[in-house]
Amino acid sequence: MYTKQDIIGDLVNMGIHSTDTLLIHSSMKAIGEVDGGADTVIDAIMEYMKQGLLIFPTHTWEQINDEYRVFKVATEPSCVGLLTNLFMKRPGVLRSWHPTHSVAAIGEEAEEYISGEEYSDTPCPRSGCWGKLYDRGAKILFLGCSPKKNTYLHGVEEWNQIGNRLTDFYHPYQILTPNGRLIDRPMRGHHNPIGDISQNYDKMMAPYLHHGIAKEGMIGDAKSYLCDAVGMAELTSSYLQRDPDLFLTGDPIPDEWL
Repeated sequence: MYTKQDIIGDLVNMGIHSTDTLLIHSSMKAIGEVDGGADTVIDAIMEYMKQGLLIFPTHTWEQINDEYRVFKVATEPSCVGLLTNLFMKRPGVLRSWHPTHSVAAIGEEAEEYISGEEYSDTPCPRSGCWGKLYDRGAKILFLGCSPKKNTYLHGVEEWNQIGNRLTDFYHPYQILTPNGRLIDRPMRGHHNPIGDISQNYDKMMAPYLHHGIAKEGMIGDAKSYLCDAVGMAELTSSYLQRDPDLFLTGDPIPDEWL
C-alpha cells in the first residue's frame, strides 16, 4: 500500500519540480492501493506543488449538449475522472468558465491563468487555458492514463488551423457563474467525421521520448509520462505542417521524420 510520502517521492523521481506549472491527466485506478485512497493522492500532489501552479482538467463535454446546455461552474461534475472531481472541490481551487473544456487550478497565479474562458468560442483556443500552458512552459503529466487522453493536442491542431476539426455551427451553450450570473456562450465543438481522432494521439509518444520531450516513470503502480508542453506543441506542429491529416490514422510516425 502506498503512502502520501511514496506519491511525493514518485513525483520527485519523475522530474517534476515543486515550482512548475503542471497539468495532470489522471487515472486513480492505475495508481493502485493508497493509504487514504484518492484523497491522499490529491493531498500529496497539492502539498508537493504548493509553490507552483497545479492544474487538472475538469471537462464537461460528455454531458453538455444542445438540450442540457447550461454549464454550472460551481457544481457541474467533471467527466474525466475521480481525482479531477475531488481536486476541484478543495479549498482555494479555482475553476475556469469554459462550458466544455474547463480546468481547475490552484497556485499564486491561478486566478490570472483561468481568466477569460467565458470568451472562448472553441474548445481549446490559443488564448485560453490550453494555450497558456505553452506560454508558461508547463509540464503535462499523464498519470496512469493513455496519451490518447491528450486535450493539448486538440489545441495544437486548432492553433494550426487543421481543417475538419471543428463544427461549422455554434452550440447554444450558457455559463452559470458562481455568483449566479447566466452568460450566453455560443460555441463550436469538436468535429470528428471519421471518429475520435484523439485515439491516434498516442502515436506522438515515441517521437516525444526520442527527442527528450517526454520522460517515462512510475507513480505508484501507474506507468506515467511527463511531457514538456513547448516541445510537444513545436514538434507536433512541424509534423502537421508536413501532413495535416497526421492523426487520421494510427500509423506510426515515419522513422525518417525523427
